[in-house]
Amino acid sequence: MTPPSSKELRQLRALAHPLRPVVTVAGNGLSASVLQELERALLDHELIKVKIAVGDRAQRETVVAALCERSGAQLVQRIGNIATLVRRNPAADPRKSNLQRARS
Repeated sequence: MTPPSSKELRQLRALAHPLRPVVTVAGNGLSASVLQELERALLDHELIKVKIAVGDRAQRETVVAALCERSGAQLVQRIGNIATLVRRNPAADPRKSNLQRARS
Protein backbone atom coordinates (compact mmCIF):
# COMPACT_ATOMS: atom_id res chain seq x y z
CA MET A 1 0.00 0.00 0.00
CA THR A 2 1.46 3.31 -1.03
CA PRO A 3 1.56 6.05 1.59
CA PRO A 4 -1.28 8.56 1.21
CA SER A 5 -0.39 11.97 -0.17
CA SER A 6 -0.77 15.03 2.02
CA LYS A 7 -4.08 15.82 0.28
CA GLU A 8 -5.37 12.29 0.92
CA LEU A 9 -4.25 12.47 4.57
CA ARG A 10 -6.17 15.72 4.98
CA GLN A 11 -9.30 14.09 3.51
CA LEU A 12 -8.90 11.01 5.73
CA ARG A 13 -8.50 13.18 8.84
CA ALA A 14 -11.69 15.04 7.90
CA LEU A 15 -13.59 11.75 7.43
CA ALA A 16 -12.27 10.42 10.75
CA HIS A 17 -13.08 13.51 12.79
CA PRO A 18 -16.62 12.45 13.88
CA LEU A 19 -15.66 8.79 14.44
CA ARG A 20 -15.40 7.22 17.89
CA PRO A 21 -12.64 4.73 18.80
CA VAL A 22 -13.71 1.17 17.97
CA VAL A 23 -10.69 -0.63 19.47
CA THR A 24 -9.04 0.02 22.83
CA VAL A 25 -5.54 -1.09 23.76
CA ALA A 26 -5.22 -1.07 27.56
CA GLY A 27 -3.19 -2.76 30.29
CA ASN A 28 -2.82 -6.13 28.53
CA GLY A 29 -1.21 -4.45 25.52
CA LEU A 30 -1.41 -6.08 22.11
CA SER A 31 -3.14 -9.30 23.09
CA ALA A 32 -4.47 -11.74 20.53
CA SER A 33 -8.03 -10.55 21.11
CA VAL A 34 -7.06 -6.90 20.51
CA LEU A 35 -5.31 -7.81 17.25
CA GLN A 36 -8.30 -9.92 16.19
CA GLU A 37 -10.71 -7.05 16.88
CA LEU A 38 -8.40 -4.61 15.06
CA GLU A 39 -8.38 -6.91 12.03
CA ARG A 40 -12.18 -7.18 12.05
CA ALA A 41 -12.61 -3.42 12.39
CA LEU A 42 -10.19 -2.67 9.54
CA LEU A 43 -11.91 -5.20 7.27
CA ASP A 44 -15.34 -3.76 7.99
CA HIS A 45 -14.67 -0.04 8.37
CA GLU A 46 -11.29 0.59 6.65
CA LEU A 47 -10.84 3.90 8.53
CA ILE A 48 -10.89 3.55 12.31
CA LYS A 49 -9.82 5.19 15.53
CA VAL A 50 -7.95 3.26 18.21
CA LYS A 51 -7.67 4.35 21.83
CA ILE A 52 -4.29 3.56 23.38
CA ALA A 53 -4.57 3.64 27.17
CA VAL A 54 -1.05 2.54 28.12
CA GLY A 55 1.83 4.30 29.83
CA ASP A 56 3.52 7.45 28.63
CA ARG A 57 4.01 8.97 25.18
CA ALA A 58 6.93 6.74 24.21
CA GLN A 59 4.98 3.59 25.06
CA ARG A 60 1.97 4.82 23.09
CA GLU A 61 4.16 5.52 20.05
CA THR A 62 5.63 2.01 20.30
CA VAL A 63 2.15 0.46 20.51
CA VAL A 64 0.91 2.47 17.51
CA ALA A 65 3.95 1.42 15.46
CA ALA A 66 3.36 -2.23 16.42
CA LEU A 67 -0.35 -1.96 15.51
CA CYS A 68 0.49 -0.58 12.08
CA GLU A 69 3.18 -3.18 11.47
CA ARG A 70 1.08 -6.18 12.53
CA SER A 71 -2.11 -5.10 10.78
CA GLY A 72 -0.65 -3.61 7.61
CA ALA A 73 -2.55 -0.38 8.30
CA GLN A 74 -1.19 3.11 7.87
CA LEU A 75 -1.23 5.81 10.49
CA VAL A 76 -3.32 8.81 9.45
CA GLN A 77 -2.77 10.78 12.64
CA ARG A 78 -2.19 10.42 16.34
CA ILE A 79 -3.43 12.96 18.83
CA GLY A 80 -2.86 12.17 22.49
CA ASN A 81 -4.04 8.63 23.14
CA ILE A 82 -6.14 8.30 19.96
CA ALA A 83 -4.65 6.98 16.71
CA THR A 84 -6.44 6.99 13.36
CA LEU A 85 -5.57 4.08 11.07
CA VAL A 86 -6.53 3.25 7.50
CA ARG A 87 -6.27 0.06 5.47
CA ARG A 88 -8.22 -0.12 2.25
CA ASN A 89 -10.36 -3.19 1.56
CA PRO A 90 -11.89 -3.41 -1.92
CA ALA A 91 -14.34 -6.06 -0.67
CA ALA A 92 -15.61 -4.01 2.29
CA ASP A 93 -19.35 -3.78 2.87
CA PRO A 94 -20.37 -0.29 1.64
CA ARG A 95 -22.85 0.03 4.52
CA LYS A 96 -20.06 -0.37 7.10
CA SER A 97 -17.06 1.19 5.37
CA ASN A 98 -16.29 4.73 6.50
CA LEU A 99 -14.48 5.35 3.20
CA GLN A 100 -17.18 4.06 0.86
CA ARG A 101 -20.03 5.78 2.70
CA ALA A 102 -18.20 9.07 2.30
CA ARG A 103 -17.93 8.64 -1.49
CA SER A 104 -21.63 8.00 -2.02
